[in-house]
Amino acid sequence: YQYLHRYKRKENLDHFTFVPGRIEGTEKECLACLMEFCGRRDPSWTELSNFTHFLNFQLIKCEKSVFCSPVLGDQFRGF
Repeated sequence: YQYLHRYKRKENLDHFTFVPGRIEGTEKECLACLMEFCGRRDPSWTELSNFTHFLNFQLIKCEKSVFCSPVLGDQFRGF
């Protein structure tokens, strides 16, 4: 939710890192955001669960990637 919420507001995500345990927004706002980005018109709980697991996996990999690190961040903007 932290990434999607910032992406929706068109914030720069290049220097943002997920903070586990940080609560942002309400449960209703989080669910609405997930449903918006899920890509399904009326997603089931299983589809939302699969979407969040996939997104989480991809974002963890992205944060650990050398190409997305602050060291190379200036050379690969928006990557």
